[in-house]
Amino acid sequence: MKCEIQSVLARDAKENSAVAKVPRGLRSEIEFYSAIMNTLPDLLWLKNPDGVYLSCNHRFEDFLGVSKQAILGKTDDDFVNSRCADLLREQDAELMRHGTPSIREEWITFANDGHRELLEISRLPMYDDNGRLIGILGIGHNVTARRESEEKLQKSEERFSLAMRGANDGLWDWNLETNEVYYSPRWKHMLGYANDELTDDLSTWQNLVHPDDQAAVLKLVQDYLVGKVHAFDVEMRMQHKAGHTVFVLSRAFLVHRDSDGKAVRLVGTHVDITARKQAEAFDDKNTEILEMIATGKPASEIYPEIALLYEARHPGLRCSMLELQDGRLMHGGAPSLPKAYCDAVHGLKNGPNVGSCGTSTYTGKRVLVENIETDPKWAKIKHVALPHGMRCCWSEPIKNSSGLVLGAFGMYYDYPALPNEEQSNDLISAARLAGIVMERDQAQKRIRELAYIDDLTGIANRAHFYQTLEASIKQSDRKHSHLGLLYIDLDDFKSVNDSLGHDAGDVLLQEIAQRLQKVSRETDFVARLSGDEFCLLMNDVSDDYAAVQVAQRCLEIISQPVELSARKFTPACSIGIAHYPDDGQNLATLIKAADTSLYVAKERGKNQYAFYNPALTQKAEYRFRVEQNLREAVENQQLSLVYQPQVQIHTGKIIGVEALSRWYHPRLGQISPVEFIATAERIGMIKPLTEWVLKTACNQAVAWKQIGLPAIRMAVNISPVHFLDKDFVALVKRVIDQTGMVPSELELEVTESVVQTDHQNLAVFRELKDLGVLLAIDDFGTGYSSLASLKHLAVDCLKIDKYFIDDMLADSKSKILLGSMIEMGHNLEHEIIAEGVETAEQCQRLQKLGCETAQGYLFRKPVSADEITKLLRRSMKDGQRLWPHAIEP
Repeated sequence: MKCEIQSVLARDAKENSAVAKVPRGLRSEIEFYSAIMNTLPDLLWLKNPDGVYLSCNHRFEDFLGVSKQAILGKTDDDFVNSRCADLLREQDAELMRHGTPSIREEWITFANDGHRELLEISRLPMYDDNGRLIGILGIGHNVTARRESEEKLQKSEERFSLAMRGANDGLWDWNLETNEVYYSPRWKHMLGYANDELTDDLSTWQNLVHPDDQAAVLKLVQDYLVGKVHAFDVEMRMQHKAGHTVFVLSRAFLVHRDSDGKAVRLVGTHVDITARKQAEAFDDKNTEILEMIATGKPASEIYPEIALLYEARHPGLRCSMLELQDGRLMHGGAPSLPKAYCDAVHGLKNGPNVGSCGTSTYTGKRVLVENIETDPKWAKIKHVALPHGMRCCWSEPIKNSSGLVLGAFGMYYDYPALPNEEQSNDLISAARLAGIVMERDQAQKRIRELAYIDDLTGIANRAHFYQTLEASIKQSDRKHSHLGLLYIDLDDFKSVNDSLGHDAGDVLLQEIAQRLQKVSRETDFVARLSGDEFCLLMNDVSDDYAAVQVAQRCLEIISQPVELSARKFTPACSIGIAHYPDDGQNLATLIKAADTSLYVAKERGKNQYAFYNPALTQKAEYRFRVEQNLREAVENQQLSLVYQPQVQIHTGKIIGVEALSRWYHPRLGQISPVEFIATAERIGMIKPLTEWVLKTACNQAVAWKQIGLPAIRMAVNISPVHFLDKDFVALVKRVIDQTGMVPSELELEVTESVVQTDHQNLAVFRELKDLGVLLAIDDFGTGYSSLASLKHLAVDCLKIDKYFIDDMLADSKSKILLGSMIEMGHNLEHEIIAEGVETAEQCQRLQKLGCETAQGYLFRKPVSADEITKLLRRSMKDGQRLWPHAIEP
């Protein structure tokens, strides 16, 4: 119906004979009903199946702007353009195909006067008695008024719905097309305005919202309109007519137009959340204060924050906290009270008539003074309050959890008054909050006293010792005197705990503490640092002899027997001595010096004392750097291997090599294997180090064979700690499998300390032998192994220590011992290897004694794998021997 209607001239120019085609009977019926149709307010029209208008009423004539006579017998082609006529024909054809009515709403313009109406257009197929389609009936019902009523009702319902959400909410309705905004009376009253004081447009809100919030709120509106956010819910600050800030929570929803879905209104509410925001701020500040208390902030910082917390809650209020110490009022915190008043009150003796706070701390009860000027409790001190404007004072006693009065919390106003319910409750809560601080400080004071005493021994603990040492150092600097520090550690204390139990160990520590106090001078200070470590601080030491005397007395008295668990036990200790300022210029370096010298005393055999030497510190620091860098070196395989030939004496040929690890560090230089292997054992890196050495050595042995060199034995040293590792045998097997090493060409060397009858060690030996590897006892003859152990161990070789080789030419006893070891080894069917052979004379004597194999600088120092390759090739090529005096059997 929106298509353009053609002009009357164009219509009259067309001749149509369709009217003549209408059946005569149908025409009479149409005329009969025409009178009825003209009385109806709706648009009515009737078409035949070919689209020819058969009838219409006056309302339809008004729509087309022509008479009924000009309409009948015509089609839509006579009134609208061809595109619209085709569309109407298609709609009629679809109606006839389906045989069902169609209904739609459409705004149309009447041609007679140009006005617009919203019509509900219905099209219905019409049939005769035989069911034959005879035409299409069209009805256009005006629903304009109904639509306007519905929209008004919808707005009313929306506003009513919003009002029902909370009678205290302010309503607003923003017309997005006109920028007009409806503000409800409650919305305006919330900000202190009457209903007629604000205009209904967006500028009203813009003028009242806080400048810092305006941009963020408008951005949220835009995001909500375009669908970036799915809800409009925002908090903002608005200016009250009286000047203060009102916190508002605004929520809104969009209203869309039915016809095109466009958002046309944003309707929402304003809720005053000022009280909630103030409560949140109060709670946040209260939490902040509790955190200050929990983290140990001093009371001098916390008291002002408590006062300001409650002063912000009650405008005009001034707060004060007073601590009670020995019956006197001591100023705690009062940030808003004049200093002159605080100074005047500070130190006052409390009593029944000493102001509000003095009285409340005396009676332990709340004191409410409405008027300072007239109340007798203030008679003696009102002259210090009135000049500063204070007119009333309410005081709550501050008590600890046991009910003991610790102080008082006071509230002051500049006018006579008594507290309302809220103020009364806050007075109680403020006193309780301040009480947490005061009780915490009293507890901390008691804790500090307890913290300086060792619970077990009753002497000073580490913290007290550090504090005393710091003070003694400062005093020594002032007096230009010296200090002596004895660092005492019990020897083998762990064995007491392990064998007699920790209770016995505690008894021993208590006894040692008492003995140390007996031998110390009156000016000395004794403390237990931890475990079995004690320190004795000597003041005004004139020379080393004074420290020696005390150290000697300590050794003597500590070594006296003590009864533990009905057993007599003789304790012993080691002592490290350091002096200030000679050995350390501050607490840390002095303790480090004493600890270093203690370590030396332990190394020298224990049960003695040792003085500090700077070289010891350098050694300790070097040891620490080695530990730090070794872990990285092992993990990144930064070490290397060298090989020392093992020579068969009677042939002079190389029959094996011993793999020796080396470590060169860019900053530390060449590090001794003795040092870094011991370090690896200490820090738990010996297992990955051994695995790397085994893999590297076995890979090298296999590589030599692959290039055609003769098979030789590869000897690798194994740390004793591996025999306590249940996975060690599996590690060896894994390396053999991965490298392709022939087990019988791998020799594992272990020191005598492992060769004991310990069943676990024996089991590991048997499992290694089952793999097919060779086993050798290294450094034989220097340890504490039992000869009986050799009976149980299936070892293949004994390596005689260099100690016997060095002395065998000059010492007849060494020669006899050496000969006996070689003979015993042969009788037990062990191969004998002599280590550390450096001269031809030594090698000749070994050859005469029947030693098969030798190793040492006489033949070669440890060399690289490439050098071993050259030696083996020369031996193959021209028979070159490393021992030219070999005697073939």
